Amino acid sequence: MIDLYTASTPNGHKASVTLEELELPYAVHAIDLGRQTQKEEWFLELNPNGRIPVIVDREADDFAVFETGAIMIYLAEKAGRLLPTDVRGRSRAIQWLMFQMGGIGPMMGQANVFYRYFPEKIQPAIDRYQNESRRLFEVLDRGLAKSEWLAGDEFTIADIANWCWVRTYKWSGVSVEGLPNLRRWLDAIKQRPACRRGIEVPVKLENMIEDEKAGKAFAENAGAILQR
Repeated sequence: MIDLYTASTPNGHKASVTLEELELPYAVHAIDLGRQTQKEEWFLELNPNGRIPVIVDREADDFAVFETGAIMIYLAEKAGRLLPTDVRGRSRAIQWLMFQMGGIGPMMGQANVFYRYFPEKIQPAIDRYQNESRRLFEVLDRGLAKSEWLAGDEFTIADIANWCWVRTYKWSGVSVEGLPNLRRWLDAIKQRPACRRGIEVPVKLENMIEDEKAGKAFAENAGAILQR
């Protein structure tokens, strides 16, 4: 059994979607970011960085894993799926996984901060992070022109990691117009039942783009967390 300590964020969804795709049994422990539960001493024993998600593998002497990329690789290797075993295939998947962790996640995250959460709208910062996010989307689009999935013909943790962030492009204020390969890929992953289940863990979020009230409340809460 895997214990998953998480919240409804793109990074949290990377872990829950992976668990759903691998069909590994897991128990969800929702972390209240607003109450700073992730900064409590018991949580810091699992992840000294005080961030979600974290997993604890009860079948492996309560082994804890933090950092989403490390979690995804650990789970894929444990189940023997979603990560190629040949050297080149494994490398391609990990390259695109690192691309998300070093580029897509940080840039979209900062776009969210300046576009949605900060009370003061600093336009140069908004432009900077939205433009860089769009550039990274174009990199994905070029990669997906060559194959069905990011690492080739096989769906991997690289697709999950990037999708969990890119699917929220509207919230970041970034366009996917003119990127047919990216849109095809987004639609294909959206149709996967396990992926749909995974993004409802620990709770299903309202459509914050369509529901103005829900979106405003979410942004205000996120903004308050950022100030702590």
